[in-house]
Amino acid sequence: MEHLASYRRWVERIRASWPTFLEIRASRLAEGQRHPAVEKVTENIVEDLFTKVLDWSLADLNHQVEGADILLTKQGIKYLLIETKRPGALAWHRRAVEKALDQARQYAAEQRVRCIAVSDGFMLYAADGVGGGMRDRAFVSLAQHEPPLDLWWLSVHGIYRERPDTQGAELHLLPPSPVEREEREEGAEEAALLHPKYGLPARCFAYVGHAARPATWKLPYRLADGSVDEKRLPKAIQAVLSNYRGAKVSGIPEADTPMVLIRLARAAASLGRMPFQTASPATVYRQLQDALEQLGILDKVVG
Repeated sequence: MEHLASYRRWVERIRASWPTFLEIRASRLAEGQRHPAVEKVTENIVEDLFTKVLDWSLADLNHQVEGADILLTKQGIKYLLIETKRPGALAWHRRAVEKALDQARQYAAEQRVRCIAVSDGFMLYAADGVGGGMRDRAFVSLAQHEPPLDLWWLSVHGIYRERPDTQGAELHLLPPSPVEREEREEGAEEAALLHPKYGLPARCFAYVGHAARPATWKLPYRLADGSVDEKRLPKAIQAVLSNYRGAKVSGIPEADTPMVLIRLARAAASLGRMPFQTASPATVYRQLQDALEQLGILDKVVG
């Protein structure tokens, strides 16, 4: 394919557009952290990928066609059906990937679409239906620094061609990030660490920036035995709620605030203090529930 003029032009396009795509993707994911578990974030990332990095136009994208999240067409011909899941739902979970593929295959069979793809904003895997099975077409990480040239097989001039060599296109899970590997390796050391001021391990804090650095542990709310500290819990909640719309709350990044609130609310719920549990909750717990409802994450506690 290197001899194709369309391929050479496409390579120039992806190399020029990939850095911008990575920046926009990071912004999309930041939105997803503020408003978690929304597949729309992934849909936006995939839309950016196909229209700003590849060579499809916005007019080629069709949303929610007979159940399919995204369907790419040219002149009425259906070329690629894409099933999207919330950010991070597939990259490290094989069972979730297989379930998403089954769903995409079902929609593709109903609409007679040969090529399918699944993505969670971190990875994208595409395959062709062949003889009742699936043949790998492309697998890429959407977070890699260098533009993945295998995306050519999903471009306007590549999607209708049969890929002769599928090496590197096989489905697999992404490796954990360096930070995740580091944290696992430091697991034994972390278990022995105590906060110098409170004398508590990391599990007793509502926010842990880095498990091996006690200075990043914020908002103690549990006792050493793991039970909820009834005196410190409302103080921890109030410390967040007093400024939770700011960029940082007591050194806590805004993107991590929803999970901190969920963690504190679950502790309050274990004591039966939340408004959905009692008719006369304390003001701090009413404020906490209001914040959870505003962020659309109350179900993470009630459920």
